[in-house]
Amino acid sequence: MFENWANLVNNIQGDAAISLVNYRKDIIINVLNLQGQVAISYKLYRAWVSEYQALPEFDANSMNAVGIQTLTLQHEGWERDTAVSEPSET
Repeated sequence: MFENWANLVNNIQGDAAISLVNYRKDIIINVLNLQGQVAISYKLYRAWVSEYQALPEFDANSMNAVGIQTLTLQHEGWERDTAVSEPSET
C-alpha cells in the first residue's frame, strides 16, 4: 500500500489526467526507543512523497554495499504529539 502511494510521484509526472484525491495524506511518524516502544510521535498534515528510492544503486566492485530505502516527504504543517511521552527506562 505504501509503495503504491509513493509511486504516484512517478505516475503523475507523465500523466496530468491522474486523480489527486489520495495524493496527500495525514501521517503519524513514531520514533521508537531501543526497546521498541514509542518515545516521540509527530503528526504531518497533507503530506506527499516527493522522492522515493526503493533500492540504492549497487556497485559490483564493492563487497560492503548496504541497501537502504530513502523517502522524502513534503507537508503542509506538522506538530509533535504531546500526548505521547517517552516511557520510563527499565
